[in-house]
Amino acid sequence: MSCSNEETGYEPTPQPLDIPIIFSDNIIPPVIPNDNPQTVEGIALGKKLFFDKILSANGTQACASCHAPQNAFTDNTPTSSGIDGVFGTRNSMPLFNLAWNYNERYNWDGTALSLERQAEEPVENPIELHSNWDDVVDRLQQHPEYPELFRLAFKTSTITKELTTKAIAQFERTLISANSKFDKYTLGQANLTSQELNGLDIFLREDKGDCFHCHGSPNNPLWTDNLFHNNGLDSSFLDLGLGEVTGDPNDNGKFRSPSLRNLAFTAPYMHDGRFSTLDEVINHYSEGLQDSPTIDPLMKKIDEGGVQLTTQEKADLKAFLLSLSDPSYINNPEFQN
Repeated sequence: MSCSNEETGYEPTPQPLDIPIIFSDNIIPPVIPNDNPQTVEGIALGKKLFFDKILSANGTQACASCHAPQNAFTDNTPTSSGIDGVFGTRNSMPLFNLAWNYNERYNWDGTALSLERQAEEPVENPIELHSNWDDVVDRLQQHPEYPELFRLAFKTSTITKELTTKAIAQFERTLISANSKFDKYTLGQANLTSQELNGLDIFLREDKGDCFHCHGSPNNPLWTDNLFHNNGLDSSFLDLGLGEVTGDPNDNGKFRSPSLRNLAFTAPYMHDGRFSTLDEVINHYSEGLQDSPTIDPLMKKIDEGGVQLTTQEKADLKAFLLSLSDPSYINNPEFQN
């Protein structure tokens, strides 16, 4: 950007994240880049861009087309269709609590090393928005509203790819979900049923569900470690996951652990959307594990095919997992178009 186009004597309005007490009491602060602080104007711009189909080559899809608020910012198909009607190979990841991904590796395979960089790739992906950034920037620059919105957010009306993704990242960092029934229980504001409490016990016990190593506990309200694991989906791999990124065969078949929040809204599940229901997911860990050379050591019951839960234990575990869903998140007007 040129110095002559920068605005002096004006600063965007700071808008720090509204951090839930359940987070501030249990985990360290979120990751906010020094060169992209949260501002009122930047968030507003990012929200407009997130829902605007101008980012796609033919003006038919936006980020929100595959990341819909009513689905906790994913969609309801195993994999997503782009502007040309072609389906990808990965399930659209839900979006919430992204600022607490401390190692800043995004996507199922960790390809994006910041939230800003993550926002770059879908625009040019030939299966997704199938555009290119030069054209997108030109469309934004010629738009009757965007130059002024960029000026308010970044003190320049000269639009760039970098500023566009910074704005989108600012909006995405505001997507915070921390008002589930279980959150209220933790804060002493609600009670869990006996079935939900039994499910929590199964979740935490190494001789039962043994889920907490990858997906956290009440002391980690993210309900994910945001790390990469081979969770026994396949004995051989068409999709190498992290291994495709690192080139290390020891990483083949490893994918990022998704958060267990909002499972009521985010079906289907897994990196390829292979499981239509939460019951299928639980059955996989109970008796459907597939061994392979890179199976995670945390899959300790691999020789038995899984943790072998009873029908009642499965029902109890499911009840607990659903208590992590946050209806107020999918209905928050701040996150709607």
